[in-house]
Amino acid sequence: MIDAQQAALVGLILLPLASGAAAFLLGPGRGAGLCIASQAAALFFALQLADSVLAGDIARHRIGGWGAPLGIDLTADGLAAAMLLLTQAVALPLALYARAYFRPDSAEVRYFWPLFGLLLAGLNALFVSTDLFNLYVTLELVGLAAVGLVGIGGGALQIAAALRYLFATLLGSGAYLLGVALIYGAYGSVAVASLTPLVAAEAPTLVGLAAGLMLLGLLLKTALFPCHYWLPPAHGGAAAPVSALLSALVVKASFYLILRLWLGPLAPLTASHPLLPWLPALLGAGAILWGSWQAIRAPRLKTMIAYSTVAQLGYLFLIFPLLGTPGGRAAGILHAVAHGLAKAAMFTAAGVLIKATGQDRIAALAGAAQQLPLTLFAFGLAGVTLMGLPPSAGFLAKWQLLDAALGQGYWGIVLITLSGGLLAAVYVFRVLRQAFLLTSSKTTVAPVPRTLEWTAFGLAGASLLLGLRGVELVELLAVWGWE
Repeated sequence: MIDAQQAALVGLILLPLASGAAAFLLGPGRGAGLCIASQAAALFFALQLADSVLAGDIARHRIGGWGAPLGIDLTADGLAAAMLLLTQAVALPLALYARAYFRPDSAEVRYFWPLFGLLLAGLNALFVSTDLFNLYVTLELVGLAAVGLVGIGGGALQIAAALRYLFATLLGSGAYLLGVALIYGAYGSVAVASLTPLVAAEAPTLVGLAAGLMLLGLLLKTALFPCHYWLPPAHGGAAAPVSALLSALVVKASFYLILRLWLGPLAPLTASHPLLPWLPALLGAGAILWGSWQAIRAPRLKTMIAYSTVAQLGYLFLIFPLLGTPGGRAAGILHAVAHGLAKAAMFTAAGVLIKATGQDRIAALAGAAQQLPLTLFAFGLAGVTLMGLPPSAGFLAKWQLLDAALGQGYWGIVLITLSGGLLAAVYVFRVLRQAFLLTSSKTTVAPVPRTLEWTAFGLAGASLLLGLRGVELVELLAVWGWE
């Protein structure tokens, strides 16, 4: 018999996997209701896990009763519970949005629901896996499902973006898998519980090479500058629900794994090189500046939001020199959660604007605010989070980051963080200014389901409200048990 915690761990993986498989068997375009119901149950399981972990009870389950190193262990500590909660909290409204967004006869809906289920199963499995090879398997599931979602429309640009994404994800996964093979050759195990006491600062050169390959592959999958070449066409060219899923959740999965490895089995190696944490921080600074500049220059709305993702991902890597401070880790995860909610809101709002006006160019949005005030309000609220203004969760994350950086005297991180917020204001207000312009010719707006507008507003509102109730999330992150 398994208890409630173990049932939740297993259910978070099996429910979306089963609903996706059922949607495939039901036929193209069908299975939306089943996937939505499955995701609602998954959200309940994630809340149940978060509540138990917050009480100090880390969830663990040995599949088939076989533990590491022979079997597969599933573990949910505070960090895993936070990411699981973010995933379900974003995926459920996006499932409702997708059901209203896609026409029943559109090519994009044909295989959306099976791939949606596969993607969510892969993400949930990744967050609770504690075995380097199983993590590779979940990375592949997530990557292949994401590539399929990018290309489901069948358009030339979508197929080209999907192929570019496929090349990047396979290259990243290959580098990671080669690193795992080298680790196995050195220690005879890939279970984190077995590796953690074995890896030391004086590890063989082969282990250092393995760590470098694994982290490099994950950086490519995270699209950290300058490995971001695949992200703007993939996120900017996909359907709005797909773009929201990719930007809010998928790129966070590989960052999560980088953080786990950095603070877990690879910690002795990373700690033995004091300058090493500054490498991801410098790349993060480059991502903030370059991504923001490209977002400011982008002529199309979804391309602008995609480059904004490139920029916002940079904040996740500014924390690496600060991981030894109390607020460093919390700042990164708070930003990941805040960005996930805000970026899902921004892409869904963009989807409403594009569906209603038939235009993706920012210059064509003049007068849209008069016709779609709720959508533009949602876009603005999401922008508040990206800019890091109070009382949003983005403000809370940046405050934690600034506080930790000031405590260490890292003025460069402070300057980049503040500059990024100002640059975000430029590209957000660029869209809002254009939408609020009065024009002599009334903007033609087609009717859109109200579900689309309210989903965007709900996600944006959640990113704002989290800033008022972020204490529980910070307390959750303090429960560490990936070992």
